[in-house]
Amino acid sequence: MEHKLVNFAADKALSRILRYIDKAPEENLLKILKVAEKYFTMYPKENYEKMRKAVGDKENVYMQLAKNILNDVDRDLVKSMLISLGIHAGYYGTKTVRAKRDKYNCNIPFIILFDPTSACNLKCKGCWAAEYGHSFQLSLDDMRSIVNQGKELGTHFYMLTGGEPLIRKNDVITLASENPECTFLIYTNATLIDKKLCDDIKKCGNITLALSIEGDECSNDDRRGQGAYEKTVEAMKLLRKEKILFGISVCYTSKNVNDVTSDAFLDKMVDLGVKYAFYFNFMPVGKGAEVALIPTPSQRKYMYYWLKKMRNSHTGKPLFVMDFQDDGEYVGGCIAGGRNYFHINSKGDMEPCVFVHYSDSNIKTDTLLEALQKPLFMAYRKGQPFNDNHLMPCPMLENPDILRGIIKDTGAKSTDFVSQETVEELCSKCDDFSKAWKPVATEIWENNPHPKTHTQYYRDHK
Repeated sequence: MEHKLVNFAADKALSRILRYIDKAPEENLLKILKVAEKYFTMYPKENYEKMRKAVGDKENVYMQLAKNILNDVDRDLVKSMLISLGIHAGYYGTKTVRAKRDKYNCNIPFIILFDPTSACNLKCKGCWAAEYGHSFQLSLDDMRSIVNQGKELGTHFYMLTGGEPLIRKNDVITLASENPECTFLIYTNATLIDKKLCDDIKKCGNITLALSIEGDECSNDDRRGQGAYEKTVEAMKLLRKEKILFGISVCYTSKNVNDVTSDAFLDKMVDLGVKYAFYFNFMPVGKGAEVALIPTPSQRKYMYYWLKKMRNSHTGKPLFVMDFQDDGEYVGGCIAGGRNYFHINSKGDMEPCVFVHYSDSNIKTDTLLEALQKPLFMAYRKGQPFNDNHLMPCPMLENPDILRGIIKDTGAKSTDFVSQETVEELCSKCDDFSKAWKPVATEIWENNPHPKTHTQYYRDHK
């Protein structure tokens, strides 16, 4: 009942706010920011100052992005996403998560990733899901249990991975419609997007899609299969026509770094209606993984400075860009192990990271809280940050000896569905990159300013 009242009141208020902005966008936005700063104190004051400066700057790409969202995305969808992500997750959720961390003395995540199914209709190079087959899936009741338990902990943001989550789109729509106070971001290969799905998303109001794409047609289809690019572009055209909020998910490798960061690629994505872009460093997970696809140290250095360029309000694009590896300095290093997120695979195994396939708990036998208090997740909590240089955040890729120790000490088991991979087999694929990247990361870290993350770690307490 409380959530329904909040949703009703927020919907009415946002309707008035959006109409208010339409009348005099710049003047009225400044007034709204002044009110927001008073009540939403969990966000740094400097963020509000940056937003104020951006409002009157016609060349500012973030103002262009904001206008594009208001023009391109269904207004009811904008309101619903602001309520679920901004109010329930950002305001109420953040407060609850922080309180539960203190209460239970363990990591409590802001985001939970889970796989509705292991099934996928593509076979992308370097992706373990292609090897898993169609044997495993979370039931709708399993997914309901994850979300219900998560909400009790304060988690209101869920990312669906796989496999291809839209193979289970009917259940996913049901789950989202039952939980309007939560946001659901679905990573998808775009092949199953149709008009009915768009209609369902607008009815739910709390779903956004991240479409996998990796450069131009040649670059994309080299990894994702012939015809994948064309299908993805057609899906984007439909989503834009139907005014759905969507972004892209980009895995960058040693082969495609230039393709996925080119102006031509990004400009086309913006023209097609993309509003955000999540970039992922290729990880050599699984026995068949191609180690040669790991970006080189020079390519990682290029990505670090490219990200700075994209984030700049005048040299970037009207697109919100994140790089989960090179953004470590903004979030205080590794966010896995429940510090900000963890992953549940389609068999129910609770893993510290979508790329670290080891577990000592399962949702069929353990609650989320019990898993967060078990040795594997507690080892993450006690070890974070795994490196004081947050350009080396990962206990696997950049600090492989740490993951070796965690798995050995906790007794966590491999969760690979097909071929069990020992931690030594996995980490040995990361050793050479780790050694080569360290001096480059050190040089960058020591010669650039870094934001204060205002993050406390377990090791900072008695």
